Amino acid sequence: MKTRHLYYLLLAIFLVLVVSVFISAALGSAGFIGPVQVVRALGSVFGFTAPGAPLEDTTVVLLQLRLPRIALGILAGTNLALAGLIMQTLFHNSLADPYIIGVSSGAALGAVTAISLGLHMVAFGLNAVSLCAFIGALSLTLVVYIIARRENSVPQSMLLLTGISVGALAQAITTLLLLRSEGNQLRSTMAWLLGSLAYRDWSYIQTLLPYTILGTLASVYFCRPLNLLAMGDEAAHHLGIRLEPTRMALLIVSSLLAASAVAACGIIGFVGLLVPNLMRLLVGPNHRILIPASILGGALLLTWADTVARILFPGQEIPIGVVTSVLGGLFFIYLLKRQARRQRHV
Repeated sequence: MKTRHLYYLLLAIFLVLVVSVFISAALGSAGFIGPVQVVRALGSVFGFTAPGAPLEDTTVVLLQLRLPRIALGILAGTNLALAGLIMQTLFHNSLADPYIIGVSSGAALGAVTAISLGLHMVAFGLNAVSLCAFIGALSLTLVVYIIARRENSVPQSMLLLTGISVGALAQAITTLLLLRSEGNQLRSTMAWLLGSLAYRDWSYIQTLLPYTILGTLASVYFCRPLNLLAMGDEAAHHLGIRLEPTRMALLIVSSLLAASAVAACGIIGFVGLLVPNLMRLLVGPNHRILIPASILGGALLLTWADTVARILFPGQEIPIGVVTSVLGGLFFIYLLKRQARRQRHV
């Protein structure tokens, strides 16, 4: 496909995302809200309403409930999709994903540790939960990478088995910490671990936005190395890429993206698996196009997943992580079967 056509495709995905935001904002337990009211609420976010003008009840619902969670879903979807894309390229494995190889479990362990200990420290602009989630994600990523690595490659089977086992260990420790929590804290933390955008206000967007910007800029900066790494480590080395420093930098970037999303929204599984693979089928392997496509795809997936979570069962909201896990689990099985067919034909 020509580059010009790929940009048209990106524009089409962006327009679908814009329409999806309007649909998601219009639907919810408080009833349907018309597009005119949605536009007015969006205008008030950017200061286009008259000073001192009273807000309608529907506008309050949009500003305080629906729009913050939509914005948070877009940021979290961006982070998780980019983290998955980087890991798949780094490990030369289309099945790599922050959830599957244990990065999300490490981030959850770090965040729950901070909550259990009542830490309130701030360092480098990060609050305690975000900082501990980042440390947990990076630590688990390094452990999985070191254990699964064989000479100059990371075999698919070793990556999956190591990620599952180390992730299970982190989840077990997280469960032990939760058992020591009080009743109210336990319920809220369990809901957080299942992944949710509910009861998130604009402060969560302010917390997550710097990580999203930093991670996106870093992903764009590493666009060329990612393209070369996709060709294989040996080819990348011969073309001037310093493998170990580049791998370490990409591990840090992917961990930052995944950890910040987990700290803000809990564990939302399989986004990093589903989106990059689908976008790769649509736009090809060039990261110059694949990175913005994954950003849009991640935002679009979580926008619709959150909408489904809110309206699937009237009067009861299901965790968004349940929706993405159903979709991602089915897609994961499809990928496994496709790779098995390829191996039989080799």
